[in-house]
Amino acid sequence: MKASHVSVNHGHAHGHQKFSASHAHGHTQASFRHGQIHSHPIDPEIISRHASLSSGNYYTPSHKTLFLEHEHTGDSLKLTYFEQGRYVHGALEEINFLMRDYHTDDVHPIDTALLDQLFDLNEILGINKPIHIVSGYRSPFTNAQLRRNTPGVAEHSFHMQGRAIDIRIEGMQARTIKDAALSMAQGGVGFYPYNNFVHLDTGDIRTW
Repeated sequence: MKASHVSVNHGHAHGHQKFSASHAHGHTQASFRHGQIHSHPIDPEIISRHASLSSGNYYTPSHKTLFLEHEHTGDSLKLTYFEQGRYVHGALEEINFLMRDYHTDDVHPIDTALLDQLFDLNEILGINKPIHIVSGYRSPFTNAQLRRNTPGVAEHSFHMQGRAIDIRIEGMQARTIKDAALSMAQGGVGFYPYNNFVHLDTGDIRTW
């Protein structure tokens, strides 16, 4: 089955780059308490939207489309990765490339459950703008470099398995994205207000 494209744009290529603290993300279950309660209440509007999507009036869509843009490479795409009850192989390959380790250009399969999280998040937020990728797949080389230079980087980060992503959405507070992600209860949610991004992964349900 061929990928259903709306647009694909490629920015500049990246090779090996200097590592910095701003790239230090990705946490495993061992780093945090399971089911840790977040410190701020979820926005009632987010709860309402989630309840509407989860009601009997909402059904599994026949197709799922994502609009993604990588902050570090400039690459962007808007394509349908799921249609007629199946994941679209060609679309998944393009997403894998978009979410590559931009330090090394290593590509790794991205967990389709993570893509579904992004799709559900987009539906709850009701947006029609790209989800900005801060960090997608992270190679063992990159993760090792980050661990040497930055405290708090997980040795076995979900980023290394293609099961995690750090995101921003232009014009939207990270807290709003975090609240929407928590309402889905689909995996790990990390909140980084000072850098204005949110971490999502397909591990156990937990938050930090």
